[in-house]
Amino acid sequence: MPHLIALLAVSIAMAAGPQTPPAAPATPPTRVLFLCPHGAAKSVLASTYFKRRAEERGLRVRVDAAGTEPDAAVSPAVANLLRANGYAPPTAAPRKVTADDVIASDLVISLGCDLKAYPVKPGALREWNVPGPGENLPAADAAIREKVDALIDELVRAATSR
Repeated sequence: MPHLIALLAVSIAMAAGPQTPPAAPATPPTRVLFLCPHGAAKSVLASTYFKRRAEERGLRVRVDAAGTEPDAAVSPAVANLLRANGYAPPTAAPRKVTADDVIASDLVISLGCDLKAYPVKPGALREWNVPGPGENLPAADAAIREKVDALIDELVRAATSR
C-alpha cells in the first residue's frame, strides 16, 4: 500500500509538469510620505506628481500625503490645477499625520512642517523649501515638480545601482 501511495504521488507530480522554484521575495516598495502643514496644497501636489512619475519610471513606491494641522478640504485652486493638468486629486479631505505614518516611511518629505514631535528615522527626512501655493501657485507648482523629478531620478539611480 505505501508503494502505491508513493507511485500515485509521483504520477500526480509528473502530470503537473515541471516545478518552478519559488520566486525570491520581492523588495517591499519604498514608502514616501509628503507632509505640509495643512495637507491641502503642497503635499497634495507633490504626492500626486511623485506617484505618477514613479509609476512611469518603474519604481515600486507607496505614496501618502498628510498634514500636521490639516484643513477640512484640499485647496480648490490646487484641485483645479491638478485636473487641468490631467491628474485626479488624491483626496478631498486632508488627514492628520500620525507617528505611525512617520515611523513606517522610508522617506519623509517635509514641505514647511515642524516635525520635532514626530519620530523620524535618521536619514529619512528631506525638507523642501518651496513657495506657498496661496501666494504664488504657478511658482509653487513648478518648484514642486522640479524637486519631485530630482527625487525620482535619485531613486532610479539608487535602484539601478543595487
